[in-house]
Amino acid sequence: MSTRNPKLALFAHFAAVAKALAHAHRLELLEQLAQGERSVEVLADRTRLSIANASQHLQQMRRAGLVASRREGKFVYYRLMDDSILDLLSALRRIAERNVAEVEQVIRSYFHNRDSLEPISREELLQRSRAGEVTILDVRPEDEFALGHLPGAVNMPLRELEMRLAEFDSAQEIVAYCRGPYCVLSYEAVAVLRARGFKARRLEDGLPEWRAAGLPIVTDAA
Repeated sequence: MSTRNPKLALFAHFAAVAKALAHAHRLELLEQLAQGERSVEVLADRTRLSIANASQHLQQMRRAGLVASRREGKFVYYRLMDDSILDLLSALRRIAERNVAEVEQVIRSYFHNRDSLEPISREELLQRSRAGEVTILDVRPEDEFALGHLPGAVNMPLRELEMRLAEFDSAQEIVAYCRGPYCVLSYEAVAVLRARGFKARRLEDGLPEWRAAGLPIVTDAA
């Protein structure tokens, strides 16, 4: 039996998990995987990485237990190991927001300039959507929408928004959401809508957090 300090052995494994997170590209890949299972090729395209580079990052996270993979023909698909990964990312975000001045500066200079209003909570959105009081706008790409979306949501990727404004009822509030609390797509969508005279707000986070909270999700197969 090894005489190694078991606490230090555990800390070494915990450190390996932390190390696997310690890259901006890996965090971006996890944000993508939080939308649903994706192939390496799709993940590389969405994160603007080479396939080889994306695969290397994904393998590192798989070894750390953050993601799982499966092979289908010549393609390899990845998914989050479980929803506890979202908790880990949320904790990381909260710590950085509270304690890192540079994070506060980015939030203030970019995000607050586009949307300084209080976002709508999941509970309020669920209640108001069931009452027919809001239009729910999903501004993610079509393939992400197909993997899962909020009930009743209208899919209108950000690139199409200005061309499709006539589809909205100007008398009804619009609530936009996308991949997570700092997904720029929903911020940009709200800015566009308000500039055109619509009443618009963001959901407090995104599709992954909604699903992790046990709230209803619709998929194309449903």
